Amino acid sequence: MKPSALTAAIAFALTITSLPALADAPATPAVTDLDAVTVSAQLDQARNTLSPDIGSSQYQITAEDIQKQPLGASAPLSQVLLQAPGVVQDSYGGVHVRGDHANLQYRLNGVLLPESISGFGQTLDARTIKSIRLMDGALPAQFGERTAAVVDITTRSGAELGNGGSAGLTTGSFGTLNPNASWWGSQGRWSWYLTGNYNQNEAGLENPTASRRPDHDDTHQGKAFADLTYLVNDSTRLSLFAGFANNRFQIPTNPGQEPQFGYLDTAGQDSAQLDETQRETTRFGMLVLQGTLGDTAYQVSAGQRYSDLAFHPDVAGDLVFNGVASQVQRSNRATTVQADFSTPLGDNHTLRYGLYDNSERARAGSTAWVFPVNADGNQASTTPLVIPDASAFHASTAALYVQDEWRIGTDWTLNYGLRGDRYRAFGGTEGQLSPRLGVVWNATDSTTVHAGYARYFTPPASELVAGSDIALYDGTTNAQPAIGSTTPLSERSDYYDVGVSQQVGEHLTLGLDAYDRKVDRLQDEGQFGAAYIYSTFNYRRGHIHGVEFSADYSRGPLSAYVNAAYNKAMGKQVLTGQYNLDPEALAYVQDNWIHLDHDQKLTSSGGVSYAFAGHNRVGANYVFGSGLRSDTEGVPNGGELPSYLQVNLSAAHDFNADSGHPLHAQLALVNALDRRYQLRDGGGIGVFAPQWGPRRGAYLSLQQDF
Repeated sequence: MKPSALTAAIAFALTITSLPALADAPATPAVTDLDAVTVSAQLDQARNTLSPDIGSSQYQITAEDIQKQPLGASAPLSQVLLQAPGVVQDSYGGVHVRGDHANLQYRLNGVLLPESISGFGQTLDARTIKSIRLMDGALPAQFGERTAAVVDITTRSGAELGNGGSAGLTTGSFGTLNPNASWWGSQGRWSWYLTGNYNQNEAGLENPTASRRPDHDDTHQGKAFADLTYLVNDSTRLSLFAGFANNRFQIPTNPGQEPQFGYLDTAGQDSAQLDETQRETTRFGMLVLQGTLGDTAYQVSAGQRYSDLAFHPDVAGDLVFNGVASQVQRSNRATTVQADFSTPLGDNHTLRYGLYDNSERARAGSTAWVFPVNADGNQASTTPLVIPDASAFHASTAALYVQDEWRIGTDWTLNYGLRGDRYRAFGGTEGQLSPRLGVVWNATDSTTVHAGYARYFTPPASELVAGSDIALYDGTTNAQPAIGSTTPLSERSDYYDVGVSQQVGEHLTLGLDAYDRKVDRLQDEGQFGAAYIYSTFNYRRGHIHGVEFSADYSRGPLSAYVNAAYNKAMGKQVLTGQYNLDPEALAYVQDNWIHLDHDQKLTSSGGVSYAFAGHNRVGANYVFGSGLRSDTEGVPNGGELPSYLQVNLSAAHDFNADSGHPLHAQLALVNALDRRYQLRDGGGIGVFAPQWGPRRGAYLSLQQDF
């Protein structure tokens, strides 16, 4: 974060903090020790009133649920999200919710965290999580921009945990070494929570072959998160939370590929010896003022997120096998302001309103080596050309919303609202007024029905390949079709959702949801060049619909869950970014609906955990998918990859559990059946290679509280 931005944010928050104090400040300052736990709990309740979920579908995952998973809190956040219905796993840690490519919104304690540049690594650590609420469907008016799902994370707090800390280590297969440490506590008006971890292994990315161990796949990753909170008074809390992720990856090699181009006097290139790498860095910081003024609860935040990505090719090898080698660097800095308010109006209405502003500055630079081609498109020289390029652009999003929660009797709740968005980028402005409507009916003491409608406006991700970039490669082995528009458009859609939750006895909860989304300018993402960097393109029309089922059981030492989902995601007529598809595919999509490449028809996940004999626990979970899409003859995305089932097992024991400072030991067996399955069937080398799921691995985690 720039010092100037942080200084301005602190001054802004402290100025607001001082306003209520000036109205009734005593003649002499009072020194009062606040009950930090009690005040924090009251403020947490006030924060919860700012975020309704009426009409949307939601799934709750707690820290205890995470710990019951085989890898516990050592699991990547993307793997944690697979516990929720309708979440589909993809390669490079990606997930899809209800047929969207990405389009996920992450919130920390109610504050929207701007997305980072697409890459392999993940920014957030499961160890920071107290609970996750995954919301999708017809969201209330305060949720915009990324609307496939809201990953609403409540972080752990020193005010709740008391004074202490934890240190641990996860180690095991594929050279895994993952130490971590956390420190939390409170003193007077202050509380804090800090955590950090380092992870290295020899299987950072998916294996491009079905072999047990990938080649050239080392990764080194570091993450940290800090939350520092000060209780200004019994109705005001000032928090600063910040985090960073610093990740390094080798790109695994795909042996046995045939050279496609000649390079100088080089002969006998071996695709197993290539050396491609990628570096990713993300930093964020948010200053948050939260509290109550009379009956009005508020939360105001200002912050910044910076991310950059650098891809380093194997120049000779990439030229021989791909005809292009690109050294690429991209960066993006986002500065945000967010304000949310909640005011009760009488006994039956709650008015919620707020604003959001996000200003981004993106830069892209590349140095590409390519070969010239003749009029027939064949390589004309073995001496490469060097093409430098650099660009920058600014994008901004501003939004206002207002909504009313109307409680009608004891059984019905209606939430209706309106959201206005304005997006400016690439020399143009787009906007939309979006109505939202949600209703909840408590049909019986054990049956709850919800339904909702939402009009959505989704700006493109701030990653762009401009027309001038493509034109630079005319007459080379990296030439792209010069047709259509390269400027992505905002997506507009109508979303309908209806669901029912049924409590069966005291221990079993069943859920069923159906959704339908009709889309104009459907956004998808394609890849330009040899680096793992995506750019948005649009289909003219899209249609996505599906059904989800969930079941959760908990009774004493036994808990279990199972989810199943059906989804169909289709698109027609590529409207922008046509260079992402070859001419034959473009012609087919012009007149025919096709499956989106990330569409998976059937998805299921489930798990069981059983505690016994005091401080022992055994567990198992699974992930099933019918397979992502693959191309068939003449039909883009016309086929499906084979279905897969991954089963994971775990066993845990707490030593010295009665001492108050237990040593937690957990043994995990990932892909216990060692089933081989393919996530993507790409061809070639580097990021164009296929991706296979993980092979069997054994991992031991030790965690000591103090």
